[in-house]
Amino acid sequence: MEQTTTTKGLTVVSTILDKTFETGRKYAADFKENMKIKFDDFLPK
Repeated sequence: MEQTTTTKGLTVVSTILDKTFETGRKYAADFKENMKIKFDDFLPK
């Protein structure tokens, strides 16, 4: 992937993940209550 820089000097680097992730994997019942992630009701997916 290419590297880019803004006019203010911010450098942005992107990479590709070549790892294969499992689909259909279930999470713990209390996952949403214990994780410090903000889940959005409008865009849950």
